[in-house]
Amino acid sequence: MDNAAEFTKRLVELLRAERHAMAEFLVALAEFDRRRLWRERGHNSLFSFLHRELKLSAGSAQLRKTAAALIQRYPAVEGALREGKLCLSSVCELAKVVTPETCAEILPRFFGLSSRDAAAVAASIRPVENPPRREVVVPLRLAVPAALPAKASGDAAPARVDLFHAHETRPVSPATEPATPIPAADCVAVPVAKPSSVDWLDSDQARMHLTVSKAFLKKLDAARDTLSHSVPGATRENVLEAALDLLIADRDRRKGLTARPQKNVRPSKPDHVSAHVRREVWERDGGRCTFVLASGERCGSTHQLELDHVVPRACGGASRADNLRIRCRGHNLEEARRVFGDGLIVAYAPGRCAGSP
Repeated sequence: MDNAAEFTKRLVELLRAERHAMAEFLVALAEFDRRRLWRERGHNSLFSFLHRELKLSAGSAQLRKTAAALIQRYPAVEGALREGKLCLSSVCELAKVVTPETCAEILPRFFGLSSRDAAAVAASIRPVENPPRREVVVPLRLAVPAALPAKASGDAAPARVDLFHAHETRPVSPATEPATPIPAADCVAVPVAKPSSVDWLDSDQARMHLTVSKAFLKKLDAARDTLSHSVPGATRENVLEAALDLLIADRDRRKGLTARPQKNVRPSKPDHVSAHVRREVWERDGGRCTFVLASGERCGSTHQLELDHVVPRACGGASRADNLRIRCRGHNLEEARRVFGDGLIVAYAPGRCAGSP
């Protein structure tokens, strides 16, 4: 394999073989489960067999168990997994909403989705009924190790708090919090949920759990007081949304995406890219890297974007919209290598940023 095309072809063949092997395994596992052969191995469930005897992690065992059950009921799932259209990590979300009557309609909606995106689709199909709408701030206490004796009680403030946005429920019961706070040197933290997680409730609403510091919470309360004049009874969600709107507006202003742009501005330098040109290129290219990959797809990256001249400025290219395009930094550098060669890339200076702050 001397070149990228041959190596890519080999990788495609290996990936196809991997998908077929996974599908064959799941078909065999479905038959194994249908005949309840895991009982003859001394297990009380298929999950136990996968986790204990095949040494799969709990998450991997659950995914394969769910996929095997789906294959038994819906043969189309096998074909989707074999062709790589359906990701194994999204089968659990699919299993929550698929029925024999809706399989043909619902299954394609999960093609090519990650587990997070699949969860959003599942929530849009079957929303959570009557989700609680409240805001809760939960202090994170410290747990006492069994080997340590109880110490004198005191009112120690927690270092962190759990902030629940709209639709939140509390993941830690009050019973798990010790009655007597213990110094941090003598204790360990209580296991809590992920620092930031999102659970979709329907197509429009999500439950968000976020771990924040006390300083963040004070700033949030101060911002809510500031917003209370224009939005009486503002929630923390309103405050955060208003802050995000200001941040996005500031980003757009720095990129020249103003509501009333000035087009008749004389550039200060011959190679200067004026704000209205940057805005035109940004809107035309959709704020994404326009580099075309070997597969024929656009890169589409939104990270470290730069304006790139189609005809380089060193070759007389003008800084007009028809000679500019958006590229991510990696592909911009790759294009410079192609045009000027590796020997001149030492002096390469990225163009003016097109999208990233």
